[in-house]
Order: sequence, then C-alpha cells, then structure tokens
Amino acid sequence: MDQEKVDYIFNYFGKLMTKNEAKAWRHYSAEFKLTHGGKKKPNERMRNFYLDRGLITNDLEVTKLLDNGFDKFKENVVKRILNQNPDKVYFNLCPNCSKLARTPLARQCKHCGYDWH
Repeated sequence: MDQEKVDYIFNYFGKLMTKNEAKAWRHYSAEFKLTHGGKKKPNERMRNFYLDRGLITNDLEVTKLLDNGFDKFKENVVKRILNQNPDKVYFNLCPNCSKLARTPLARQCKHCGYDWH
C-alpha cells in the first residue's frame, strides 16, 4: 500500500485503533514533543507530568508496538484496520482523475484541481 493511503487511513480512521494502538500513538506523540523530535534530552519534570497524565506509558505491551519505528507501526495499524473493518474505511476519490482526495469530506482534488461541490 502506498504511503498516501496509509497516512489517509491512519489520520482519518484512527477511531478504529485498538486501545493499545491508541496508547502507543499517544506515547509516540508525547515522546516526540518531549524530545523535540530527538533534538534534545527530555526534561524529567515534564516527562513525569506526561507519565502522570497517561500521555506516555511504561507498559511494555504498548511500547513494543513501536519497536520497529513509527512508520512500521502506522503500516501495521492500517493493515489491521483494513482487515478487521473493511466496511468502515472508504476512500474519497476524485471523480475526474480517480486519485485520493485530501480528506474523506474533501470536494476538490489536490491533484488535478477538479471541484465537485
């Protein structure tokens, strides 16, 4: 599956994630913010604050989902969503060029500019 479809499903059908997948996504996002994308060491006070609020976790089952990197995590989540919920995922394709629109509700193609309002 191409990266555009993976990102589309991950971003717009995230409600179909399992609890552990959602925790892993939240953990990754919070860790990224804490380290500013890996550019600096996280502030321990902020890390404890995030841990207390449940934004990051020490749960090995959850963090193991991210072991192979975030891109592989996204790909695995999307594959599982498509396998378990094929009827709930839909692709908003342009009626003119048949390429994927920016969002499920978009009515203008980002590729050819066609407008179907």
